[in-house]
Amino acid sequence: MISAWFFDNIRSVDPYVEERALKHQAQLTKPPGSLGRLEEIAVRLSTLQDRDRPSADKIHVTVFAADHGVAQEGVSAFPQEVTSQMLENFVRGGAAISVMCRSLGASLEIVDVGTVAGDTDRPGVHNRRAGEGTANIRIRDAMSEAQLEGSLQAGREAVERAVDAGADLFIGGDMGIANTTPATALACALLKADPKVLTGPGTGLNPAGVLHKAEVIRDALHRCAGVGDQPLEALRCLGGFEIAALAGAFIRGAQLGLPVLVDGFITTAAALAAVRHDPAVGSWLLFSHRSSEPGHGEILKALKAEPLLDLSLRLGEGSGAAAAVPLLRLACSLHNEMATFAEAGISEG
Repeated sequence: MISAWFFDNIRSVDPYVEERALKHQAQLTKPPGSLGRLEEIAVRLSTLQDRDRPSADKIHVTVFAADHGVAQEGVSAFPQEVTSQMLENFVRGGAAISVMCRSLGASLEIVDVGTVAGDTDRPGVHNRRAGEGTANIRIRDAMSEAQLEGSLQAGREAVERAVDAGADLFIGGDMGIANTTPATALACALLKADPKVLTGPGTGLNPAGVLHKAEVIRDALHRCAGVGDQPLEALRCLGGFEIAALAGAFIRGAQLGLPVLVDGFITTAAALAAVRHDPAVGSWLLFSHRSSEPGHGEILKALKAEPLLDLSLRLGEGSGAAAAVPLLRLACSLHNEMATFAEAGISEG
């Protein structure tokens, strides 16, 4: 049984805060709407943060790492041991998200939700392992209900740490060789989509590899037929430990009132599961970028989400979301620091 917290109410927002933010934007020394989506971002953050001066200064990034049994099917261009090796790279500060967090002054934590070669006492890594990788989804369910519960709980705990640290915004990242396969399978199930449409190269498969990957996903979907209307069961049958942790984090963020900046394909698949569990979660999600993975656009369309950036990124780790943080900070600075027409002594249009 999934714990009761997973079904807690989503935090509601105060419409008067949004009204004040919109009124403030209308008084700033610029033609209405001339700063485009920067205005929209500022108003959205002001509303979600329940404050007149929105902020994106304190960013909390959690990268969830796990392995996948479906890697046995040859669906990744990289060997599975890279997942564990990358954990060391995160801790040493050599990964892309490590560099980006240093540049942004963001806090970064790493959570091992279930790597195969995981060290339970690895310095700098939170041990929340639900198992040594998921099962091969082509032939078995990815995880047990207890493992799903543990993974969701890992996401919940990460967001609670972010809230306790006073974060303005939460970013969830992923690391797991072959994880585009379960993410695609999950998206196909929830969207009732053809794997040939959503399946992409992941870490760099050639066209023949992509076709094989689509067939592996098709077999998994056939085995798990009927889970498309049950997001938790779809996560359990087809997902990954880190994907479930991300879904748990997004739901907990919405419950506690912490805005989430969603990264790329893997995290958006998790967001889709979270929103299908409770549509109110969607109000708390901002979407950072459009991945070059073909399935990402389809999920974004289903979520009615328009990401901020389109840079052909497909790394994961939370890197696309981190790249969007300066835009959010700029939007907040403009909202908070621009003069009004009255302050500047300028005639309004």
